[in-house]
Amino acid sequence: MKVVKILAIVLGVYVLIVVAFESFIGYAQPESEGTIIIVTTDEDGRQNDRVVTKLDVEGQIYVAANHWPRAWYEQALANPAIEVTMNGETAGYTAVPVRGDEHERVEAARPLPFVARFLMGFPPRYFVRLDPALET
Repeated sequence: MKVVKILAIVLGVYVLIVVAFESFIGYAQPESEGTIIIVTTDEDGRQNDRVVTKLDVEGQIYVAANHWPRAWYEQALANPAIEVTMNGETAGYTAVPVRGDEHERVEAARPLPFVARFLMGFPPRYFVRLDPALET
């Protein structure tokens, strides 16, 4: 019974660490040289911006939904016309969900370190390819 209690405490502390880390990332949205800002639109037409890490793989731009909170990802799937600000310039893009061989290729090219996955609570990882929007 003592072992079960210790394991429960360790698990509880781990969950608190994950919640604290995910909350900090969501609130602070830290920017760095490798990040971009994407603007998605929810079902009510409200625009939401999110700082994400730009993944350049074989000349294509990708972003990854690495965290448990991923409203931006669901919004991008529902309404793939998004705006992206990178290098100080904003342009229209189409968010294309990545699956199959392409997903495996991007994952292999840009794996997450174990420590990052641990702090995030080992969420599933999904990718979106950003294709420049067609001019009309």
